[in-house]
Amino acid sequence: MFLIIIVITAIYAVSVAWTWHNLGTINKSKKIAVIIIGNIIMYIVTRIVFNISKSGIYYNNTDLQTIVRNTMVSIFTGINGIIVVPQISKILEKIEEDEIDKNSAKKRFAIILIIFILCIFLECEYIKDTQKGILNIYNSIR
Repeated sequence: MFLIIIVITAIYAVSVAWTWHNLGTINKSKKIAVIIIGNIIMYIVTRIVFNISKSGIYYNNTDLQTIVRNTMVSIFTGINGIIVVPQISKILEKIEEDEIDKNSAKKRFAIILIIFILCIFLECEYIKDTQKGILNIYNSIR
């Protein structure tokens, strides 16, 4: 479990540092707001993905389900954050610096959204397979 905590911490550290860097000259309070809001949105999306992937999987132990859910959601919220939040931050910084117009920004946001949706489909299947694997191991040692 200690290794999992280290990995999760590293994932979030990379996400926050990359996002902070991509926000460039934007003031600190806006940077913090973008990071917090981005992570909250990623948490909500990841929680929805977990709940969708959980359909058809029966946990006979609610404690195991809670541990698996918390671990998977924590890891994948950070991974989703690395995929999306720094990219959006870079666009926000370019908007702030008047380097791109709103039409170009909308196109870039749309591309990021399409890529993220594709990643979500893959992630949903991966989370489902991982849950099945964990349950198989749990049931075999029980």
